[in-house]
Amino acid sequence: MDMTKIYEVSEFNDALTKDILKEVYDILKDRGYNPINQIIGYIMSGDPGYITSYKDARNKMLSLERSKIIEVLLKELIKCDI
Repeated sequence: MDMTKIYEVSEFNDALTKDILKEVYDILKDRGYNPINQIIGYIMSGDPGYITSYKDARNKMLSLERSKIIEVLLKELIKCDI
């Protein structure tokens, strides 16, 4: 019994955003930065200087809209029992 699942574009966009955030987080950590502080600095200010250019992390982060990053993070937070 084959069932076709319908995916929303937003599901793929959210997954891509999460993947990029995780990758940038790991790169920042590898470089010795506090990744949470650096990502928050970028989200709050829009200054790409908060994100290292090492392994193309800055360009990856710039490929995401800051509002989309916040949206995905909020969705993940709401899933958790706070």
